[in-house]
Amino acid sequence: MSPDLLTMKIDQIKSNLQNSDYQYRIKAIAALRDYPPEIAMPLLTKHILDEEFLVRTFVARELGHQKAADAFAGLLELIMFDNTPNVRAEAANSLSLFGVPAAPHLLQSFVRDDHWLVRISILAALVEMDCPEVLLEICQIAIAGEEQSVQESAIGALGALATSDQKDAALAYLLELKAADAPYIRARAASALKHFDTPAAKDALADLRTDQDHKVVGAAMEPLLDQHHP
Repeated sequence: MSPDLLTMKIDQIKSNLQNSDYQYRIKAIAALRDYPPEIAMPLLTKHILDEEFLVRTFVARELGHQKAADAFAGLLELIMFDNTPNVRAEAANSLSLFGVPAAPHLLQSFVRDDHWLVRISILAALVEMDCPEVLLEICQIAIAGEEQSVQESAIGALGALATSDQKDAALAYLLELKAADAPYIRARAASALKHFDTPAAKDALADLRTDQDHKVVGAAMEPLLDQHHP
């Protein structure tokens, strides 16, 4: 692309960012992905406080693609102070793209923010990161909470630790959860246990196949079904 064409395009983006119709602003924010941080960042940070939450959601998304210190700081501002859970959840996803340095901030956000969407987003992001200690800590916080969807996501995330240096701690926790009062917790524990290739995990699954709840039995049967349907 020639310099003139690039300039013309960025002029159009700047014009669209001033449009009162938020859909124009969203398209302009998305178009900034094609530009380097020195061009994109000043425009993105101007809209961290945009009145329309969908615009702020797109800002959070695009900041994850700008590998710059200002982008990291902008995402921290969104995840800490934005009043819309969708925006904070998107900011958590983008923050995770910065890798291990983001992990302590995601942990702090998880502790501070009890909205289920934000917490599930942080859990999903950490499963993809190489931060098993932080993931284990967050799983324990989530399971001790009261939101069922977050608890289920956390128990599933324990299964992702089966190949990490936290596998023993994760397995010990799952073995405790197999005796939980709530059937949905036992069912999720059964699904997570199949990732652990140890005698203790196999014995636990065998026990759960005799559970009184059919959903728990079904989850515990999954490894056997997988063997017959490769």
